[in-house]
Amino acid sequence: MKGGFGPDELLACYQQGVFPMADGRDDPRLFLVDPEERGIFPLDGGFHVPKRLAKTVRADRYFVTIDVAFRDVVEACAEPHEARPETWINQPILELYDALHRRGFAHSVECWDGGTLVGGLYGVRLGAAFFGESMFSRSRDASKIALVHLVAHLIAGGFSLLDSQFVTSHLQQFGILEIPRADYKVRLEAAINSTSAFPAPALLGLPVQVPLWAHQSGARGHLSAPGAQCLLAIAAVDQPRHSPHT
Repeated sequence: MKGGFGPDELLACYQQGVFPMADGRDDPRLFLVDPEERGIFPLDGGFHVPKRLAKTVRADRYFVTIDVAFRDVVEACAEPHEARPETWINQPILELYDALHRRGFAHSVECWDGGTLVGGLYGVRLGAAFFGESMFSRSRDASKIALVHLVAHLIAGGFSLLDSQFVTSHLQQFGILEIPRADYKVRLEAAINSTSAFPAPALLGLPVQVPLWAHQSGARGHLSAPGAQCLLAIAAVDQPRHSPHT
């Protein structure tokens, strides 16, 4: 991809249903992807939280924050590990999404064990659409807990689309759907022209000062609501819709 591709061009790509990737962490080039089949999570009912994970979420093993350490989350997602020796997040991608975060278009959800960042995810928001980019975990269930909190905020905030880009075996346990490109773009247009709130005011704790050791020292994020409250927000859209006469 030629030079001159900045935050404005990146937002334009999302509006058209395409997103950038790189061949490797050390490859400075970017290319655009427009999959024939797209992975999305249902936000109007159907997002599944496995029973064991729900128990862990209720236990509040970690405390969960939003937009406290965005750059740290992206850098952690870019780190190779045994299950993923190569990642698609290179330095240009890191800088692009960091710029979107500073403009208020990109967000992170973090899981903390004391003062240690142990998991999280990040993505882009346009209208009532959230585009999940990547997640990481350094402790059991940390990225999954971050996903549950994200979905709760999206539901409570009036979002209609959570794009996961691709379907993976890891995400299938949550009820991910795969839809054709044409169907996705219809949903995308409706979502980006709708309004939403993120994070959802009903699921926010007190503002949290970014730790001094974080990259974004001096900024402020928010504490997410307790896990049980987030699970209730997800369950609210899964209630059976029976006639009052049945």
